[in-house]
Amino acid sequence: MRTPLCEQLGIDHPIVQAPIGPVAVPALAAAVSNAGALGMLALAWASDPAALVRETAAFTSRPFGANLVLEWDQHERLDAALDAGLRIVSLTWGDPAPYVAAVHDAGGIVLHTVGSAEEARRAVAAGVDVVVAQGWESGGHVWGRVATLPLVPAVVDAVAPVPVIAAGGIGDARGVAAVLALGAQAAWLGTRFLLAEECPAHKHYRQRIVDAVETDAEWYADLYDVSWPNAPHRALRNATAERWERDGRPPSGSRPGEGEPIAVRASGEPIVRYTSATPAEGMTGDVDALSLWAGQSVALAREVQPAAAIVAELVSRL
Repeated sequence: MRTPLCEQLGIDHPIVQAPIGPVAVPALAAAVSNAGALGMLALAWASDPAALVRETAAFTSRPFGANLVLEWDQHERLDAALDAGLRIVSLTWGDPAPYVAAVHDAGGIVLHTVGSAEEARRAVAAGVDVVVAQGWESGGHVWGRVATLPLVPAVVDAVAPVPVIAAGGIGDARGVAAVLALGAQAAWLGTRFLLAEECPAHKHYRQRIVDAVETDAEWYADLYDVSWPNAPHRALRNATAERWERDGRPPSGSRPGEGEPIAVRASGEPIVRYTSATPAEGMTGDVDALSLWAGQSVALAREVQPAAAIVAELVSRL
């Protein structure tokens, strides 16, 4: 099934892989794109975004995109990525208006994530080409507080005929079919792709996802705030969260274990408790105490598979 958005993006299937984690993974993005969906890079913290775009392009001749978080100024990264050939740009967590012209001047397409119909209207007024309606069920950092089921049709109605991608709580082919029935033209998934073979998630993190039930993915207003404060998020409940709750959910500055190193990145850099950090291959220490990002669809993620197999499953009911 190809929606009009598939035609616009140049993809075969209405599936978008969320830009997972703070580190871009060209192999994952390329594998998803090679399967006919849209792979995405996370470039918001990249030191050399152009190199990551070129590396991904070396792995696939199909379209792929990249995401930038607008909590920080991203003009330099955007310009570098566009110069390297990026033409599908996803923006979130801020005002897209200052970035739209640069993408359009390069012949590109702008996606922007919203959490309400009013935000969607503002994004379209700013020139955004595609709206991503992110429901509260989403894993990782969550912009809004409305669930996917009521949010998607509200956004679709608010911005028609601009295409809408649905995000949040989608974990299998039934969810994909459901959001298309709500008027979305594609489904955006992150948690399910954490179990893609090409995703370098830490083995303990993968196992926690496999073992989780839907109630394990809890929303926190500002728990994992080191390096990214005031950014609500959803993660698996773990010892860090339980210890914080036992102490009465104290605010930042008085939480138990603040500043305590709990893990080490592959580079040797220590990670302190309450850091916003996706557990990745090569990390050592108490990985379970890190921010185990996952959405409420986590109960539907049950086995590690190639990205292409995941894409095939997701479109099997269309």
